[in-house]
Parts: sequence; structure tokens; C-alpha cells
Amino acid sequence: MMRIYLDYNASAPVVPEAVAATTAALSDRFGNPSSVHYFGQQARAVLDDARDEVAALIGAEPVEVVFTSGGTEADNLAIRGVAEAAASRGRRHVVATAIEHEAVLHTVRELSRRGCDVTLLPVDASGIVDPSALASAIRPDTALVTVMHANNEVGTLQPVAELAALAHEAGAVFHTDAVQTVGRIAVDVRALGADLLSLSGHKLGAPKGIGALWVRRGTKLAPLMTGGRQERNRRPGTENVPAAAGLGAAARVARNTLAEQGPRVAALRDRLDAGVLAGVPGAAINGNPARRIPGTSNISFEGVEAEALLIALDLEGVAVSTGSACSSGTLEPSHVLRAMGLGAHRVQSALRFSLGAGTTAEEIDRVVTLLPDLVTRIRSRSGRAVGPSRR
Repeated sequence: MMRIYLDYNASAPVVPEAVAATTAALSDRFGNPSSVHYFGQQARAVLDDARDEVAALIGAEPVEVVFTSGGTEADNLAIRGVAEAAASRGRRHVVATAIEHEAVLHTVRELSRRGCDVTLLPVDASGIVDPSALASAIRPDTALVTVMHANNEVGTLQPVAELAALAHEAGAVFHTDAVQTVGRIAVDVRALGADLLSLSGHKLGAPKGIGALWVRRGTKLAPLMTGGRQERNRRPGTENVPAAAGLGAAARVARNTLAEQGPRVAALRDRLDAGVLAGVPGAAINGNPARRIPGTSNISFEGVEAEALLIALDLEGVAVSTGSACSSGTLEPSHVLRAMGLGAHRVQSALRFSLGAGTTAEEIDRVVTLLPDLVTRIRSRSGRAVGPSRR
């Protein structure tokens, strides 16, 4: 059976360069990077090299990069750290969007339980935040605005630079969750105008358990934990040198291949969209087709339960998702699609196809060929009529 992996937004395969770098660090660079002796300084050199690579990928300075255990910790450090640092100045208002990743939404809700005032901005039918909504929501006591760079379910890109400028006009700090964009499109922290940016290693070909938070110089940030002085007093604890080495290697690969891979993956995604819309009546693209990251397509199949189609595809060797991997196993419909105002049936029939560097045209054509029969079979069991496809 031909196995096809179309769930890159959940996790990307580890690139060979990252495997090699991680393995080498595990076997040969075992010292504690805080130790002053030879073995410690060997490990420190690996950590420094990895920090340089991550910084180069996002247009940052190495000293601004804080290694974390992943995107979730990076989001928590950014949001909680800024909120705590700003509380002493009387700023206890946080703004986010209704379509943020759970790592952000659950964190701001916890802040709300602890006395912060939280505002969730709405999005339009394509999943984009209107800057005027942020302008209306910002207050004199706003400490932080956090808006994801691209949504993990529909791939929609937000006008981050414009939103960051509005936040700064009000004296607020701006954070963006760029877990789905770093390594997939060109990301420059200076051009975005953000103060903090989160990224995750396993989304771009590094091992799981490593990520980073970029913190602009001068941004006040309280650490989540207490302990040692690692990561310039921002994240105590002995660093995960092998995983950081893998992240550095993956960042280097992404930087060197981005110009080629981005357009190639986008073309394959468009090939998938066109094939599905032509072959499956009642299919509809969710999100903004013209303003999304290259590898993401969220498609609803009228008259189909998404889980049934997901299982049918898996039995044919195709791996896709019904939404965020962090929400798998729950019975709750997608909060992203609901926030976009989509009807219940369209939400419940949506699948996410996420492509990456390993995706081929042969694989896309195989999926396009499989879907019409699978959808027809599922619809026949439910007895539901469907309308024409639409983008």
C-alpha cells in the first residue's frame, strides 16, 4: 500500500540533517553547557551554533533566542511572562483572537481566572482579523496583544505587521505564534514588527521537545520558572543540547531550501484543491485561498462526517487531520471554523490536508483519485443530497 502523509501541520518528518546533528550531540557532546571545562564548552558551542541558525532563519540576533521545550512553552513564556511583568505597571488587559491555538487560548483564560481582563477578537468568514477590531479593543491598560501569524487549521495569514503597529501605538507588547510559518514561508521578525515570536522544532523537521521564543531586546519578560541563570535568566534549567542541535540543523535546511520548497508545495496544494473541487460535488475550501501558507488546505465535504472520511482515507494509506492535533480525541467541533461563522454541517465535515517537503505530485493525484469514491460511499450510507463544489 502507498502510504501518504498529509499532516505536516501536526508534525513534520525529521530531516536527516537534524537526525545526524542530534545523534552526534547525544554521543559526543554530553557535557553540561554551563560547565567551564572542555566538555562543557563543547556542548556550549553546539548550543551557540544552533542559536545562530535559528536566529538566521527568522532575521534575529542570537542573543534574542530563548530555547524552550516547544511551541506551547514558548507561547506560555511569552504571554505569562509579559503579563506578569506588566502587572506591576497597572496593565492587566490582554488581547488575543478567537482562532488562536489552544496553547494561547488556554493560557489567556488562565490569566483571566487570575484577575487579568481578556478580549478575544473576532475574525471574518475567511479567518482574518480586521485591524479596526484591534484598534477598538486596545485600552490604556492593555499589556499584550497576541495574534498568530498563520492559523494551524485553515492556514490563513494575519496582517501581523499592521496589528503590531497598532499595539505599539498604545504602548502594548505584541506576540505572534509563528509555529506554522517558520521554515515554511519567509519570516523576518523585524519586518513583522513583533516583540516576541514563538516557533516549534517538530513543525520544521527537528525532533519533538524543542522550540524557541524570540524576545526583542528590551522586552520585559518574567520567567515562568525559577532556578539557574540559563538562557540569559529567561528559562532556567540545563538546556536540551541534542534537541537544540537538531533544531539548528533543521533551521539551516529550511533557510537553504525555502525559496524552492515554498512555491513547489503551494503548487501541489493548489493541485489538490482543484482536483477535489472538480471531482467531489459539494466540496468547499475553508479559509482565504489567496492568503494562506503554502501547504495547508481545509476542505469541507457536504453530507460527510469528517471522522468517517478520515478513517476511510487512513484505510487507503492517507494520513490527514480533522483539525488541530492538540484537540484530537475531543468531540468538540473546531473552534476556528465556528469563529469564522461556518454552519454546523460544514464544520463537522471539514478535513485538513497539510503538505510539506516530502509531498509529491504522485501522492496528490492519488488522493484526488481516491476521494470521489470514498465520499460517494459515505454519502450513500447517510442518504444526503449535495450541491455543487465551491471555493
